[in-house]
Amino acid sequence: MPHKGSMQYWHRRRARRRLPRLRSAPVYITQPGITNMVGYKAGMSHFTMMDDSEAPSKNAEVSKPCTFLEIPETTLYGARFYRRNGRSGYREAAAESYSSDYIGAAKEKPKRHQSLESLKARLPEFDDITALLVSNVKGTPTGQHHRVRFESSLGGASVEEKYSFVAGAMGKRIRPAEVFKNGEFVDVASVSKGKGWQGTIKRFGTARLSHKATQKVRHVGSLGPFTPGKVLYTVPQAGQMGFHYRNEYNKRIVRIGSGEDAKGINPRAGFQNYGLIANDFLMLSGSIPGPAKRMVRVRKSVTGRNKSGIKEPKLLYMAVNR
Repeated sequence: MPHKGSMQYWHRRRARRRLPRLRSAPVYITQPGITNMVGYKAGMSHFTMMDDSEAPSKNAEVSKPCTFLEIPETTLYGARFYRRNGRSGYREAAAESYSSDYIGAAKEKPKRHQSLESLKARLPEFDDITALLVSNVKGTPTGQHHRVRFESSLGGASVEEKYSFVAGAMGKRIRPAEVFKNGEFVDVASVSKGKGWQGTIKRFGTARLSHKATQKVRHVGSLGPFTPGKVLYTVPQAGQMGFHYRNEYNKRIVRIGSGEDAKGINPRAGFQNYGLIANDFLMLSGSIPGPAKRMVRVRKSVTGRNKSGIKEPKLLYMAVNR
């Protein structure tokens, strides 16, 4: 029986945590700053704009779907210093530094904490510096009460530039307008909608058997040949469907707004299954994996799509349900 369904993702297991992991970072960015933020999917709408691409519809009015992401209040509370292990060659965390507010609120002092002043003299030892950020989700309608801590790589041409950025932004709020620009292409990482345990027809798109089938109609016709004497992993079988890690690349930022701007995009009754946006937000062209209230990580494009320049889109109309 020919196999149906994509084998691009295997195995199809449930995501272990709702905060997706970013396994790569943009290395071409020379301007100091963080490269990713955490937001929450609010809902979708559509808008019209002047097409500024090289498609046949260039300079024509086109309609596109869009997704709104609410970005909660995000604060840079620490930095992590990495160095290369001389024996294995892998990068390992060597030191950490935290803001005074974070140390004061912690139940016990972090073991790896060192002051930024003491680490400045040791910069030649380190290979890289990353930022430690915390997202305060209490101001969103997600119903989540605990803060989300995550790590972000830093842009910069040298370790000294990254250190200068961290030293200046320690303990301060980071807004999406300081990280991204209108028209910039970004990557998104999220967890798809969970659909539970499903059979082969819904999971892989196999065909129903004939009504004269000996056993079941919605089973696969064969589990494989007589030899080898095992069931191969490519054979469609029932199992978990959805709630998987998924990355999507080159999503264009159509608009970056503040909490005041959110009043002009909020539907009168709020976004379905979400509510009203009250914080900074991103408006991305296209769809994003996951349902409403799903945590999404937005990262600067790793494919270098923005190297040729960033065009700010010319919006003509946006649909708002009043």
